[in-house]
Amino acid sequence: MNVILIIFDTLRKDCVGVYGSPPWGKVHTPQLDAFAEQSLIMTKAYPNVLPTLPARIALYTGQKVYPFEKGDIHLKGDFVGAPGWGPIPEGWPTLSETLQENGYRTALISDLHHMFKPSKNFWRGFDQWTFLRGQEADNARSGPRLTQEQMRHWLPKEILESANFIGPIEDFVQQCIMNLYGRNNEEDYYVSRVFLEATRWLEQNQDAENFFLTIESFAPHEPWLVPEHYRKMYSTSEGVEQVISVYGDISSWDRSYLDRTLANYSGLVTMCDRWFGYFLETLRVLRLLEDTMVIVTSDHGHSLGEGDYLGKRGYPSRPEVYDVPLMIRFPGAEHAGKESDMVVQHADITASILEQLQVPSQIPVDGEPFLSAVRNGRAGSQRHVTVGWGSTPTVITDHWWFNCKVDGKGVLLYDLDRPDPFSDSVADDNREVIDQLYGLAVEDAGGSFPEWLIKLAESEADAPGCSLLAARA
Repeated sequence: MNVILIIFDTLRKDCVGVYGSPPWGKVHTPQLDAFAEQSLIMTKAYPNVLPTLPARIALYTGQKVYPFEKGDIHLKGDFVGAPGWGPIPEGWPTLSETLQENGYRTALISDLHHMFKPSKNFWRGFDQWTFLRGQEADNARSGPRLTQEQMRHWLPKEILESANFIGPIEDFVQQCIMNLYGRNNEEDYYVSRVFLEATRWLEQNQDAENFFLTIESFAPHEPWLVPEHYRKMYSTSEGVEQVISVYGDISSWDRSYLDRTLANYSGLVTMCDRWFGYFLETLRVLRLLEDTMVIVTSDHGHSLGEGDYLGKRGYPSRPEVYDVPLMIRFPGAEHAGKESDMVVQHADITASILEQLQVPSQIPVDGEPFLSAVRNGRAGSQRHVTVGWGSTPTVITDHWWFNCKVDGKGVLLYDLDRPDPFSDSVADDNREVIDQLYGLAVEDAGGSFPEWLIKLAESEADAPGCSLLAARA
């Protein structure tokens, strides 16, 4: 059996039709919806750790990564995106390495430039790895540079002043737009190129007895650069653009900027959907759907105005960032349309692939396989998840959403049974609950946190609205 793992960066779960609609209205995903009808749908899937690179370490290795024991990483050639923002640890075999050693032909097709920066190693174990350049601030081009007038079109003054950004934001936008020059047709855009290249790989590797193909689409991650016919599906207004995430408060924004953001993001999701459909049709034409398992997921979502915030963060954490879609199409569409509310995380996907292929892991993985249990209607053993982002773990149960710093301070507790759970923290009224959930965070960390991570927490400000109570295990 073949396996294809498709990861869309920053695809919100509620923007895929089978999971509902986001607060601003329906996003059109007909191809993903059709795929969902033939797939097993997991409704409670979460990352192990965030953001981008730590999440992929968990996905690529099956290890939980949290609490970043060796995550204080400072390497030349990249910024420090978060604890754990680094290469895959040398002692952790990757899924691709394991499958490669067991006779699978392996390939990685990706435009996610963070994976290919100096000091990174995410291509380990792939017989072919293809990096499609130009996303974000990848130095793919050095000119021509934008004039000030052009810059104000792409980065309005109000947006510039509200940005809370790693690095000079004007330089970032300069690079993004320079990289876009010459992409005049839809086929020239990033997500199109990713799936076109993945299609070529399928055509060129039909002689493979078994294969494992990983497809990484950076879209719909910002910058939300999309052909205007996709944006116009959601807004026909003209004016200056809004294609970046400011990672800050947008309560002072003119509403038109947020509307443009939502239209561009929605349009990019729909574009991802279209090219995913193109790739899936190629699988059908090549008669691969009968012996290939196709898994579609995301690393995380994105806050798009919820709580007057634009961006993603680990503190305060929110569902639109932490809930991820997970759809698994078995060969021949077995188990089509089945839904499961079993609680699973990224590392469990890796463990499940190994179980499904009956391939032993080189070292024990932390993830737990779940496909056999779901197929047989058994309940999962997991009743909560801990998601690590830097020094601020989040613990999620059916009833509670708990977020604090690893030193137990800055506690936020949300009652998920309330009509508007995230309007106010209820930590002050639930001392025993916060101690219990903090205890789970400590237990999932192996009983303690690295000293450097505790010091990081002590240096970080408490979130507005948090409790003065300190959680204790």
